[in-house]
Amino acid sequence: MAQPSHSAEPVDTGPETDPGLELGQLRRAMESRGTIDLARGVLMAAFAISPEGAWSALVMTSQNTNTKLHRVAQQVVDSAGGTPLPERVQKHLSAAIARLATADGAAGAVHDGRTPDGGAQR
Repeated sequence: MAQPSHSAEPVDTGPETDPGLELGQLRRAMESRGTIDLARGVLMAAFAISPEGAWSALVMTSQNTNTKLHRVAQQVVDSAGGTPLPERVQKHLSAAIARLATADGAAGAVHDGRTPDGGAQR
């Protein structure tokens, strides 16, 4: 039977985090949370999707456009006020919503013929 090792060396518990860096990240997360929640609400209202579906659409769009999530969320919120979404974001957001609708078994992602920026589908 093997005996446990009782060495005097400290146990490595993983990379140490800088408390200042962590605090900055938490502050940025708190500042962007409201915008992200607003964007989720815009998508939920516009496309009759669940809160989880709206979150997934934002995350997929962020990843596929290599854009920070809070930036995509701000663009969606701005689009609700009439500012057009950047074409690349619109394309990936539409695709994400379509994938969600297909996964949910819905007939289509855009029930009223609108794209994520509020324009008519082509």
